[in-house]
Amino acid sequence: MTPLVIRLAALLGGSLLALAAQAQTKLVFGTNWYAQAEHGGFYQALAEGIYKKHGLDVEIKMGGPQVNVLQLLLAGQYDLAMGDDLQTVKAVEGGAPLVTIAATFQRDPVSLIAHPGVARLEDLRTRTIFVGQASESTYWPWLKAKYGFSDERKKRYNFSVQPFLADPNSATQGYATSEPFTIEQAGVKPVVFLLGAYGYPPYAQTLVATRAGLAKNADAYRRFVQATAEGWKSYLANPAPGNALIKRDNPRASDALLAFSVATMRERGLVTGGDAATRGILVITDARWREIGEFMKSAGLLKPGFDVKQVYTTQIVDQVKVLP
Repeated sequence: MTPLVIRLAALLGGSLLALAAQAQTKLVFGTNWYAQAEHGGFYQALAEGIYKKHGLDVEIKMGGPQVNVLQLLLAGQYDLAMGDDLQTVKAVEGGAPLVTIAATFQRDPVSLIAHPGVARLEDLRTRTIFVGQASESTYWPWLKAKYGFSDERKKRYNFSVQPFLADPNSATQGYATSEPFTIEQAGVKPVVFLLGAYGYPPYAQTLVATRAGLAKNADAYRRFVQATAEGWKSYLANPAPGNALIKRDNPRASDALLAFSVATMRERGLVTGGDAATRGILVITDARWREIGEFMKSAGLLKPGFDVKQVYTTQIVDQVKVLP
């Protein structure tokens, strides 16, 4: 090969690399909290180059207690945000141009956690229950309607399990992937009632876009969902790459807690169970959204005439099928 041919080949190779770099679509994704195992599939897709494989340059922006992800999404700071389906329904009812395109958790990890010796969820009706203010517009009306829980037994949850630990005749709200670990570290073996296993209908950690963003970037969003689903499959098989990035963003995420959270997600089928088992990771369905809408209307959380189809679309997940 002559020097001229070598130089031409090098120039051509450099041009192809530059074109490939230009072809990467930039997306900013905002999470709902500090980096944690519950975000593992996103970080795994970043760590293993899965987003890049699908032509995406993804930036994950970590949330926190002072971060309103839907406001930032509406303000154009994010392309996609990690949402809550009930919160998104209320926002759309109020006129926000939002749309849900996928969901991480097929079952919401929200749980009631009791001391040893409690056999049934309904047995908690006579106990002090520490619940947060947000429960009033989420699972508390469902517990009252389906299991007869009463406001008289309720006390304010202050994002600490210490009041629960101090009162053996109490229960507390928590995520199945998080608070039980903290309680076990304090020497108590908790009984965890995953509300989704008892019929509480919402998804959790949905993927939310603006209507305008979806219209403009539908193909990029499809590739994002495809890559994220692949990331979740990889993360649940071997979480080490994703965990390294999680710990970079959130150094307080301990190896022990990350391992506990991953084990719980596997055991409970939070990501891979339900419809995801046969229709693919991140799937959402019309039937499930009807159930969510009916629950919200029956609980007085939604106007009777509101059509929940305004809140979501299956156009993205219908093109993606990454089986567990």
